[in-house]
Amino acid sequence: MTRLPFVLVLALSLGCASKQQVSSPPPARAWATTLYRDHPLVGRIWDVAAGRFVDESALRAAVVPARFVLLGERHDHPDHHRLQAELVRARTHGGLRPALAFEMLDITQQPAVDAALKAHPDDVEGLAKAVDWANSGWPAFSLYEPVFSAGLQAHLPIVAANLPRAQVRELVMKGPEALPPGLASRLGLEAPVPEAEAKAVREELDRSHCGQLPQEMLEPMALAQRARDAMMADRLLETVPADGAVLITGNGHVRKDRGVPAHLERRAKDVTVLSVALLEVSPEALNPQDYAEASALPYDYVWFTPAMPEDDPCKALRERNKKP
Repeated sequence: MTRLPFVLVLALSLGCASKQQVSSPPPARAWATTLYRDHPLVGRIWDVAAGRFVDESALRAAVVPARFVLLGERHDHPDHHRLQAELVRARTHGGLRPALAFEMLDITQQPAVDAALKAHPDDVEGLAKAVDWANSGWPAFSLYEPVFSAGLQAHLPIVAANLPRAQVRELVMKGPEALPPGLASRLGLEAPVPEAEAKAVREELDRSHCGQLPQEMLEPMALAQRARDAMMADRLLETVPADGAVLITGNGHVRKDRGVPAHLERRAKDVTVLSVALLEVSPEALNPQDYAEASALPYDYVWFTPAMPEDDPCKALRERNKKP
């Protein structure tokens, strides 16, 4: 059988998509990561609702009017934080001053954030020291520095948006009663979750923990995930100025079907929310639809980037679970 050259296979694959997908090539960019950098989706932006590629200027224009702009990421991916910083600058261009909220900062750290910014409003490194980022468990602050710098240069309020880890652990062990009185109700944690959504979350948690979690832990961990999404939405609604907010968080939290956007829309019916995922390309996935779960990508926009090399994420967990 005659084998088609890869370039021809790729052209045929892309050609099968709708003509609406056609757009000009993305501008040349000096990527920090190089894995699959020559992939045809790298640098391209997919408008999910329109079903077509758009250029960077279209995405920058889209972030301006939205009250809440939610920017996803892989936490240790340097290019994701550089692109987030670009979109923060786009949101503040023209004088807007939205709050800049972070999953990486929990609500107990807000006083330290406020004190650091009051004393030294332009000191990015000082802010990192004030919240003890080096011992936080998050990737190196140097990765996030472009995003914080974009915020401080525009004099944006910085919002600590996440639940404290100790409280998350308490939720897993004790359930909603671990939260202060009234908070579980405000976050909507007492409301029943549709079974299809609950099943999808349990399956996602099982996959992300390499099938090594005891089955009885999946539902408590799903509750903790829902509580973190709800708390970030709560912080956006309760603490933001008139110009809205930009949230920096993982891609799973910006999902429109069950992440922070769903909690925002449940509590504020006419709020405008824009969800942007930053996704790494995969060599076997050549079209945006290949990255969808079920039938659709659960975001407004997807910006594709090169990938980060990594070891088998499940190896350490499997080895640990083998020990007595």
